[in-house]
Amino acid sequence: MLVDDVKIKVTAGKGGDGAVLFNREAKALGPTGGSGGKGGDICVRAVSDLGALDRFRFQKEFRAPDGRPGGPQHQDGKNGDDLWLYVPVGTVIYNLDTEEVSELTKINEEKTLARGGRGGRGNFHFRSSTNTSPQEAEEGRSGKSFCFRFELKMIADVGLIGLPNVGKSSLLNELTRAKSKVANYRFTTLEPHLGVYNELIIADIPGLISGASKGKGLGFKFLRHIERTRVLFHLVAADSSSPIKDYRAVRQEIKMHNKELLEKDEYVFISKKDEISEKAVASLVKKFKKINKKAVPISIIDEESFLAVTKILQTLIGKKKWRS
Repeated sequence: MLVDDVKIKVTAGKGGDGAVLFNREAKALGPTGGSGGKGGDICVRAVSDLGALDRFRFQKEFRAPDGRPGGPQHQDGKNGDDLWLYVPVGTVIYNLDTEEVSELTKINEEKTLARGGRGGRGNFHFRSSTNTSPQEAEEGRSGKSFCFRFELKMIADVGLIGLPNVGKSSLLNELTRAKSKVANYRFTTLEPHLGVYNELIIADIPGLISGASKGKGLGFKFLRHIERTRVLFHLVAADSSSPIKDYRAVRQEIKMHNKELLEKDEYVFISKKDEISEKAVASLVKKFKKINKKAVPISIIDEESFLAVTKILQTLIGKKKWRS
């Protein structure tokens, strides 16, 4: 199961305590206590692994190492090591305590979640002309502690959308060999799948049903994965009793979730065209052209119609190169 929404608590390391120590050598008396080391920070880095949030299913609390205390002869304690957490690229980070929101949208992008505490000063730093043998030192400061929510919103060039069992997984498999689960029942894809076609990342978004934006079925949990796709491939089954109604039902759920998503570039693929007569296909295409001019009948077992899909993908690759 893809983990795409988790809550955790992080605590940065405590700074090391300063030391109260003195030089005992003749003619070199005086305070020599070193300062404590800084506590380790807790940082996060974006990686390409879509399943990186799985680590947080069972481990909910993370603490960075503390700084070491100060030593003799002005030796400062060692800083605590930073603790690194890894999340999939496309993760939104919510600080539940400060309400700060940030996003990691590039691989290897980094962010510090909590800073370690400063180390305490040793007694050497408290010496003065009136206090030549200070007996005081500072305690290290505590590291910052926060609760966070990590929410994955996948970043893909193309998002495959549509009702369950319209052929999205089959199309993804044929294009990318992603080996997404395929079966003929209502909820085929229970989690998003990614595949790569040349330079394009294609995401198979789980099938939506009426009421998904209100949590019905797989719910709005997967609607958010549409938000960052650049282009939508909307699949509608040709053998459905009401393809137009199916198309509008999915569009309505997207609108209820975020109407701005309807502004995305959208291609309509009338899938499973081999299941109905050529005359019925032509009639259906004519009806869809009135709604969306980018309507194309396809079948993964029909090489000619499948080439129409790859031609569109090649056009998108050209646009992607131009933009970059």
